[in-house]
Amino acid sequence: MKTKFVVAATLILFNSLCSAQNADLPSDFLSKEFHSERRQKLRDKLPANSIAVLFANAVRNRANDVDYFFHQDPDFLYLTGYKEPNSVLLVFKDLQTANNGAQYNEIIFTQARNARAEMWTGRRLGKEGVKSSLGFEQAFDAAEFSRYNLNFSKFDQVLFFDFKNDVRDVPKDSTDLYDLIEKFKAKVNYPAKGGVTLAVEPTKNNLNTTGLGPLLADLRGVKTKEELELLRKAVSISAIGHAEAMKAIRPGLSEREIQGLQEYVFKKYQAEDQGYPSIVGAGHNGCILHYMENYKPSITNKELILMDLAAEYHGYSADVTRTVPVNGKFSPEQKQIYELVLKAQEAVFKICKPGTAFKEIENTARITINKGLKELGFPITSETERNLFYPHGCSHHIGLDVHDRGKYDSLRQNMVITVEPGIYIPENSNCDKKWWGISVRIEDDVLITEKGNELLSFAAPRTVKDIEELMKQPSAFDNFVLPELDKVKPKAKGEE
Repeated sequence: MKTKFVVAATLILFNSLCSAQNADLPSDFLSKEFHSERRQKLRDKLPANSIAVLFANAVRNRANDVDYFFHQDPDFLYLTGYKEPNSVLLVFKDLQTANNGAQYNEIIFTQARNARAEMWTGRRLGKEGVKSSLGFEQAFDAAEFSRYNLNFSKFDQVLFFDFKNDVRDVPKDSTDLYDLIEKFKAKVNYPAKGGVTLAVEPTKNNLNTTGLGPLLADLRGVKTKEELELLRKAVSISAIGHAEAMKAIRPGLSEREIQGLQEYVFKKYQAEDQGYPSIVGAGHNGCILHYMENYKPSITNKELILMDLAAEYHGYSADVTRTVPVNGKFSPEQKQIYELVLKAQEAVFKICKPGTAFKEIENTARITINKGLKELGFPITSETERNLFYPHGCSHHIGLDVHDRGKYDSLRQNMVITVEPGIYIPENSNCDKKWWGISVRIEDDVLITEKGNELLSFAAPRTVKDIEELMKQPSAFDNFVLPELDKVKPKAKGEE
């Protein structure tokens, strides 16, 4: 009796805290109407007599009893707005009839309210909160999924993403993501893998693990007005972060300090996270495309520093890169390489409009760079092929993923893409030694408009002149000085 009283009292206390905290949340999240409309758009695209099944993301363990902060699966977030784990969504092409005669075309199973758990890891919506806050009429605790009696064999297609076998089974919890997946596999007679046999053989080969991705890519690649508002904010925050870092950079700072300055700006503007692990590479470190150690303790006077950092705001990620001289002034060689990359980017901007093929974007950037490198004496054998000095693509979609879902045939109005040519010249490259260690990437985020494009990341300077001018300006961080650790000592007893 005492235990029940404590649990009940805890739940009452937590409910009151939740009510107070809800008033403190931002007011610009996507609305439940947005997510409902997205589900309907998916339903419209589903094949006849089919069902789409989507699972929430897994909780990832960092070490021992510490997990990484939960990040929802982007497709699940797009369709539901639900930010918690241990959930499954079913979207039906056609109306279904419940045992009580009610008709429905979607149903969601979510993690249940739990007073003790919520004291430790935060509030949960529960099924009633999902109904009121997210607009679902059919919402149930995850425990109900095992008792949900649906004959999956009646559908011509059951569309879902195949499983990666990287979901942990939480002991003593039969409603975690692992168990939801296992129950689903049993319901649909998921084919045996790795020599494991199923208790029941499949009665109908209606499982489709490849059809859902293209449908969602078609939806997510073209942004709505509501999504564009969040993306604009994410990009603006990111660009301002770059601009502020430019004013603060000076020889002697560490790569990690510069990372911290930018990420502080992101947080100052209330961005929840980085869109991807931040890249801050000085000198030859910039030649590592996804350099994330950011360990160099002191950047030097003659180096360039490549900064690929962006904010994630309400799930939507920007993707912005700038390359600047540590001492505030490009050397002649650095300037030549930088302006060649900028020339390629400007050439791509000119053709970014509805109807332009992604292949044309790639070819335009690559031909411009390879021609320029060849004129500078680099051993370029083909103007259209990737090579050591420019080994990556020029453009990708951004949105709920930094490499977002979207079609890669031709540009459409309200797509948001990156334009990111680059040149990387590692030490000991097959070229004149004067170029060694130079790495330049300029990456901007572009909205495709009705007749052209809009540069969203304009707040971060791009030209040599504008960068050098900005780096002369004082920084808000100039007077930010912390105590030296070796001088921080405890006072002896009796000292004031």
